[in-house]
Amino acid sequence: MTSPNPTLPVEISRDPGCEDVPLPSYQTDGSSGMDLRAVVDSSLVVEPGRVALVPTGLRIAVPRGYEAQVRPRSGLALRHGIAVLNSPGTIDSDYRGPLNVILCNLGSEPFTIARGDRIAQMVVARVERVEWRVVDEVDATPRGEGGFGHTGVR
Repeated sequence: MTSPNPTLPVEISRDPGCEDVPLPSYQTDGSSGMDLRAVVDSSLVVEPGRVALVPTGLRIAVPRGYEAQVRPRSGLALRHGIAVLNSPGTIDSDYRGPLNVILCNLGSEPFTIARGDRIAQMVVARVERVEWRVVDEVDATPRGEGGFGHTGVR
């Protein structure tokens, strides 16, 4: 699949014994997220209301100035109530440990994960660093302090 956008080289390695599971990949030309796959030795059942740490068998070296965000897959969320608990999970540019996904079953039925199942998606995004400027008060906007549903539902 070719992309009209320039690509960002990111180093990735597989843990031993994980060579059979495909690397994260974009499923369509317009996808912003790459699907992450489970690397489990046997089926993993996540009961309703329970949390599971699911390994991917991968380690990545995100370039400085970027982060990788681990997000839920919409189909799993809609059909099974499967969420990424700390969504989005952040993989910092200096982290070199195993890439695991914290899944939570918010549905009403047990959810079974098999080796190679697509369990989450990962987006690599630029990160801006800030330098705080202390002021007496921040500028006013028409919205002001309105938040938490202040615009209503209609």
